[in-house]
Amino acid sequence: MTRVLPFLLAFLLALAGCAVGPDYKRPEAPQATGFKEAGGEWIVAQPADAVPKGQWWTLFNDPVLDGLVDQANGGSFTLAAAEARYRQATAAIGAARAQLFPTLGVSAGVTRAGATGSGTSNQAGTSGNAISGTAAASRYTVDLNASWEPDLWGRVRRQVESARASAQASQGDLEAARLSLDAELATDYFQLRTTDAEIVLIDDTVKAFGTNYKLTQNRYAAGVAGRVDVVQAESQLRGTQAQAIDLKAARAQLEHAIAILMGKPPADVTIAPVDLHFHTPTIPPGIPSTLLQRRPDIAAAERRVAAANAQIGVAEAAYFPNLSLTGSIGKAQSSFAHLFSLSNRTWSLGLDLAETLLDFGARRSQVEQARAAYDETVANYRQTVLTSMQEVEDNLAAMHWLGEESQVQAESARAARESVVLTVNQYKAGTVSFLNVALVQAAQLDAERATVTLLGRRLAATVGLIRALGGTWDAGAPGISPAPAGAAAGPAAR
Repeated sequence: MTRVLPFLLAFLLALAGCAVGPDYKRPEAPQATGFKEAGGEWIVAQPADAVPKGQWWTLFNDPVLDGLVDQANGGSFTLAAAEARYRQATAAIGAARAQLFPTLGVSAGVTRAGATGSGTSNQAGTSGNAISGTAAASRYTVDLNASWEPDLWGRVRRQVESARASAQASQGDLEAARLSLDAELATDYFQLRTTDAEIVLIDDTVKAFGTNYKLTQNRYAAGVAGRVDVVQAESQLRGTQAQAIDLKAARAQLEHAIAILMGKPPADVTIAPVDLHFHTPTIPPGIPSTLLQRRPDIAAAERRVAAANAQIGVAEAAYFPNLSLTGSIGKAQSSFAHLFSLSNRTWSLGLDLAETLLDFGARRSQVEQARAAYDETVANYRQTVLTSMQEVEDNLAAMHWLGEESQVQAESARAARESVVLTVNQYKAGTVSFLNVALVQAAQLDAERATVTLLGRRLAATVGLIRALGGTWDAGAPGISPAPAGAAAGPAAR
């Protein structure tokens, strides 16, 4: 047996070089010659989920936003949960790899056993009395055990391959969670700032409407205006005051949402209002389409395809027999003091080969299930690529058309302000009623608020495009406008 064992081990090691199941090949993804809403060429996505996402938010040159994002990245419980899932997936690789090696164990024990007998003596001169005797002895043992199941058909190696791909997918999920967190916080922050601007606008309007209300009261007292003017002016004033209150409630909720993203109670976060001065990075046609390769969700989806492919090999390995090798060496002695002497050694070697002969289609069904799971992940991967294209196109279109709309809206607001000046002068001259004043002032307020809202939408579209491109931006790269002087540019893509 000892002479055959080395040859058997060599044969097993040679056989273990093969692995059943299909080798992984990245599936084809949808392709496009370029973005419809901008220039640039599209190439097959080959995402690098290990590439750290750059500090793209610094393109907006807002120190407050920079500080909030830094705190969120360090305190978000959602991000902490994603990081913990990544560590779980990484640990699963070691657990799967450990099956490739023998298992060693040690055991020790002591037993005490004896025999008891009873009988009757009928010797002369004695009565039938019962006699009994008891013999007992102790036995001490200590053994070193080893067992190994050679990975003849690659089942364990496929499990390791699947675990490694799953860990890489989890890393992509972690990067996607970080990108999503930063983008959501930036979007909420910009919405809060535009709400601040609307509050300032509404407060100024309330002051103007308060002046109108006093003017109509004075004109009514002088007999040159009717009571209806006073009522209309008061209604206009109170309605605008109500809008101001509603905006303050919305602002408080946005501040609370930002606090939760940072992993803090809402009571611990206060963001002071500031004037709305934002730089919106412009993106001319010719966006480097290779930036889309850095999307972490595409990376995670592709890695899940690799993990599912490996699981097919795990399922197919069940068709082949399992081989187990066991061995032990130890000592056995009736005296503990002599347990570790050179005598009374024990050893054993064993080989076990097992194969399932009939399972009524269970293994075939498991293989079919694994293949169907693989097909599902391929479809999900391709859908993720398509969705990424749509998100880029949507945000490119939004940035382009919202930019044009902002120019038109600015002209509308200018005309509305001029109309208010002319109509108020006419009212003071007594040529029009206060209803005309109320109408043009309401139109001016709507135009001014629409201008601020459009700026918020443009900022949100900018963040959305950054998110759609994967988050890693180089402010000095071709096709991306650099930040203004003094702005902190994002790091170059690595």
